[in-house]
Amino acid sequence: MNALQTPLAAEDQALVEGVLSGRLRALAKTITLIESQRDDHKRRAKAVLEALLPHSGGAMRLGISGVPGVGKSTFIEALGLHLIAQGMKVAVLAVDPSSSLTGGSILGDKTRMELLSQSTSAFIRPSPSAGSLGGVAEKTREAMLVCEAYGFDVIIVETVGVGQSETAVAGMTDMFCLLQLPNAGDDLQAIKKGIMEIADMIVVNKADIDARAAQLARAQMKSALHLLRPASANWTVPVLTLSALHKDGVVEFWQQVEAYRKAMQASGEFEAKRRHQALAWMWEMIDSGLRARFRSHPEVKRQLPGLREAVEEGATTPSAAAWRLLGMLN
Repeated sequence: MNALQTPLAAEDQALVEGVLSGRLRALAKTITLIESQRDDHKRRAKAVLEALLPHSGGAMRLGISGVPGVGKSTFIEALGLHLIAQGMKVAVLAVDPSSSLTGGSILGDKTRMELLSQSTSAFIRPSPSAGSLGGVAEKTREAMLVCEAYGFDVIIVETVGVGQSETAVAGMTDMFCLLQLPNAGDDLQAIKKGIMEIADMIVVNKADIDARAAQLARAQMKSALHLLRPASANWTVPVLTLSALHKDGVVEFWQQVEAYRKAMQASGEFEAKRRHQALAWMWEMIDSGLRARFRSHPEVKRQLPGLREAVEEGATTPSAAAWRLLGMLN
């Protein structure tokens, strides 16, 4: 145990041992613990994660994003089944959109990945985004580390494909893959530059619907990529056409993933990217913690309702109210 590690209670030690020995129930219970918002559960989760951290890092972390209807779940199932057939174990952390009104979530990915969910070499964990920025569940990173400690070879993070989900998932995975539709037409030319710049691979799915349209979309994508500065001098972003429904192109997709990992590891960029992500994660946790402490401050809680009303009525400016509240932390 290092100086920063929290001693484990007996029940938490059992969770750690269960995860490391490959017990699925312990894996599910551990992820449930880290997703909990209870203060005592947060303290326990911290200790469990610290104990599991030395055993993490061995998996390929793959991010999958794209607009709703592009076929992400069908693609992930086809890919997962292919990897399992190669002797690998696959975890899918699928984030479902939460209702902005009720906070509820369908969590239907296990239904959409019926064949994959039946495999003993696969683990599918649907989690509600619960309003988290970018459509990525708040605890997705922690769940990913737990799955690595469990022994999964590939961890796939699927996002809801809205808002800033692309940026969020790219910031926690080794390779980010963007799925597109073949019949997007002129919309392909209007794709945000920022999304194109962070993609490590682009896949035009549902090529079976219209092969000609898929090839046209592929050509448009490749042309657009030439106008952007490559993220790495050691990797040229490939654009593939694929039919997840018919499992056409899945083998070629994984070959590109393996080629990417080999190129990035040879150049040292693979580990450098992970180190950068770890530091970014630390700062995100600091920002999140500071916001939580701010909102729980007694004086802030007392004066916030009145200042909020004053801002809404135009009696004070938002900046004046913000600085007054922040001054209460001194």
